[in-house]
Amino acid sequence: MISNQILQDTIMGIKAITKTDIIVMDTEGKYVAKTIEGSVENYEEAAAAFAESPAESQSLLGFQFFKVNDDKQVEYVILAKGDNDNTYMVGKMVAFQLQNLLVAYKERFDKDNFIKNLLLDNLLLVDIYNRAKKLHIDTDVKRIVFIIETKNEKDNNALETVRNLFSAKTKDFITAVDEKNIILVKEVKANETYDDLMKTAKVIVDMLNTEAMSSVHVAFGTIVNEIKEVSRSYKEAKMALDVGKIFYSDKNIIAYNNLGIGRLIYQLPIPLCRMFIKEIFENKSPDDFDDETLTTINKFFENSLNVSETSRQLYIHRNTLVYRLDKIQKATGLDLRIFEDAITFKIALMVVKYMKYMESLDF
Repeated sequence: MISNQILQDTIMGIKAITKTDIIVMDTEGKYVAKTIEGSVENYEEAAAAFAESPAESQSLLGFQFFKVNDDKQVEYVILAKGDNDNTYMVGKMVAFQLQNLLVAYKERFDKDNFIKNLLLDNLLLVDIYNRAKKLHIDTDVKRIVFIIETKNEKDNNALETVRNLFSAKTKDFITAVDEKNIILVKEVKANETYDDLMKTAKVIVDMLNTEAMSSVHVAFGTIVNEIKEVSRSYKEAKMALDVGKIFYSDKNIIAYNNLGIGRLIYQLPIPLCRMFIKEIFENKSPDDFDDETLTTINKFFENSLNVSETSRQLYIHRNTLVYRLDKIQKATGLDLRIFEDAITFKIALMVVKYMKYMESLDF
């Protein structure tokens, strides 16, 4: 169904060109849009009766009446003010325009419904190709899925901004499968790389921050070659969004290809994670240290276990850093200056972070 605002804008535009007043009514005679001032109750009964009649046009009450059909069923009744040939031509033009709008909106809805079911794996393989052919959607172009998560549910400003950004690209699709996430299924050109797609994600973030005043997180999957693989890219983007929240909370853009070890940890069962932590730290947890010690550990990892550079960035003496590392070794049995121990501790920190995140979802 076309929105009333679209109908209003359409007939106002036509009136500006033709100087002819127009009323759009539904099949029950209730007005939907109009260019004239005042009540149109006097025409409701006539419009309802005309909708039920076999006539395609009729002159009555100083107006010319026309029908707009959707699959041979009357959807709207058009009233064009006047009873001359020019008014008849304007009325036919309005009916033709609304007919085309109905077709366009219906096609858009059908494509949107298809894309949603495609993303959610609700279609058989044969249905994917049959429906894509009917909807004139290419099946063998490269595509990638972006998920844009907004802070607010049903953020229409953000949705419209994304649509405006990609609306000119007819092979891109914008939809939503839940209240907070906007989905962009984007065609990937032959010469586009993941660096280019990262730039696209940055454009989305910047545009939404500027125009929609909305802070968002963007995640994207990997490039797929066929339409049947689009759901895989969507699942990858979903995983990237979740993993990003756990391990890369300081980033507002995350790519599935850049998840690193976080992707592996995210797929571990919680009982196995608990077993891993208990085996290494017994009754302790690697995040039980105070903030100063945790900051030291993270900075040490950031600087690739370089004692001199870490102490310089922390503005502490080298011996102070060595003292802190010795203290950690006594508490955990792991010497972070040894690569193998450092890797174990780093993974343990990530596992604990993952466990806490999953536990928070249960509440």
